Amino acid sequence: MSKGGDIEPRRRQAVDDFVAEMRKLQPVPAAGGRARLIFALDATASRRPTWDRASHVQGQMFLEADRHGGLDVQLAFYRGFAECKASRWVASGEALVSLMTRVECHAGRTQIARILRHAAKEAAKRPVQALVFIGDCAEEPVDELGDLAGELGLHGVRAFMFQEGSNDEASLAFGEIARLTQGAHCRFDTNSPDELRALLGAVAAFASGGLNALRRISGTGARAAKLLENRMG
Repeated sequence: MSKGGDIEPRRRQAVDDFVAEMRKLQPVPAAGGRARLIFALDATASRRPTWDRASHVQGQMFLEADRHGGLDVQLAFYRGFAECKASRWVASGEALVSLMTRVECHAGRTQIARILRHAAKEAAKRPVQALVFIGDCAEEPVDELGDLAGELGLHGVRAFMFQEGSNDEASLAFGEIARLTQGAHCRFDTNSPDELRALLGAVAAFASGGLNALRRISGTGARAAKLLENRMG
């Protein structure tokens, strides 16, 4: 990335202008009364503990979504050498756990770009309200991820990027993806499953009931909901 002259200010202004235009878009309504959410995870070797944790706490997504019209979820993950897969759409926490317990984590590099492309492809077929991604690393060019995030945002999909740890490259990439989709980037405490459970519940409330639903649970004092609302601006 060049630092000479006024190239960087012009580039930043172009991104800001793009985000301003996206904010004029209306939210995509859920088809058939049920929202759709893609639940994506990094399944490389270092992710085993968080994968197990996520499989135990994701039920909160369905519990919260049921209060606002329901939620269909698709599991997506990458691992190993160029392996990136997506499941069928499921409508219950039990079905999602069943899918997750069949997956083993394998060493490999990040494939966040493939997750973003997949989410955009799914949204082009039928509206997807949210993408949840859980990971700790980003080894791909942030400019490429930003371009794909912009396309995802145009489909009306908000990306909620949950970061384990404090890797600087991941923070930059996750933050840009969230910003360009009007989503949120949050770090979570790996030793606090209740925190991840609450964050997933807050996303489900937004996906199935929109900002009003998120604001309602935020108004009850729920810390995770307030955090997401603030991060989404």
